Amino acid sequence: MSDRVVHCPGIVMSWWLAIFAVVAGPAWGGEDVEHKFADNNGVKIHYAAMGEGPLVVFIHGFPDFWYSWRHQMEGMKDSYRVVALDTRGYNLSDQPANQADYDMSLLVQDVAAVIKAEGAEKAILVGHDWGGAIAWQFVMSMPQMADKLIIVNLPHPRGLVRELANNSQQQANSEYARQFQQPNSHKLLNAQLLAGIVAKDEPTRAMYVEAFEKSSFEGMMNYYRQNYPREPYQEKVANMPNVSIPVLQFHGLKDTALHHHGLNNTWEWIDSDYTLVTIPDAAHWAHHDAAELVTGTIKSWLKLRE
Repeated sequence: MSDRVVHCPGIVMSWWLAIFAVVAGPAWGGEDVEHKFADNNGVKIHYAAMGEGPLVVFIHGFPDFWYSWRHQMEGMKDSYRVVALDTRGYNLSDQPANQADYDMSLLVQDVAAVIKAEGAEKAILVGHDWGGAIAWQFVMSMPQMADKLIIVNLPHPRGLVRELANNSQQQANSEYARQFQQPNSHKLLNAQLLAGIVAKDEPTRAMYVEAFEKSSFEGMMNYYRQNYPREPYQEKVANMPNVSIPVLQFHGLKDTALHHHGLNNTWEWIDSDYTLVTIPDAAHWAHHDAAELVTGTIKSWLKLRE
């Protein structure tokens, strides 16, 4: 851990909080939510499910849990089987101890396990932040199980790596991720701090505190230690195949963690149709900040591709 993190945790965390600050809506009861578990080689993955119809799998980012997708689940449950998982390390899912247990290949397999647990052969994938990274990788490594792809505030891996290599603004924006990669970064985290990033009203914040108190802070940091790009940046993305299915991508332009320049040229890495929706007044959690727009656009976009 660098001296900056060890001796100035308040400075680092205040800066990080400013990057991720977002206002969430009031807590949602979700009385008709089913809570289920999938198994990936002994690792138990919790997920919440509602509705009937084509399977839609939602994957959250950091710091978050399945509840992040409440607006979209409520808005889509009448036409779809909507499923939102707790990724490993979070809330009710298992929390493996080793850094290698959070490798992207295993995170992808967790999603596949949820799809299989629902008795489906493929699904529409929706991902935000780290969930977006998992979703991008899923459709490239398991295309036979992916029907359509929807991404919220996570550039294509090629775009992110390009910006990390060449864009000083993205390099500065990603300083928090470099701090998270340090060995003791998890010791600076607590449930109240993380909940304050995602939720501003008290009922929602209480739900997040409860979920984060059940989570592994070290597991959260292992996403960054194991998977976040390091120099030389091009090594891990050079051989990525193009995405072969339709893609809908949202990006809140006030996101100060992931610069919108990372969106440039995404169409070159997709062989099917690609729809980009930029939202000027939304930040990193665009599916919260512009919940109705995101949900309505997803439904319309999917309807056109039935």
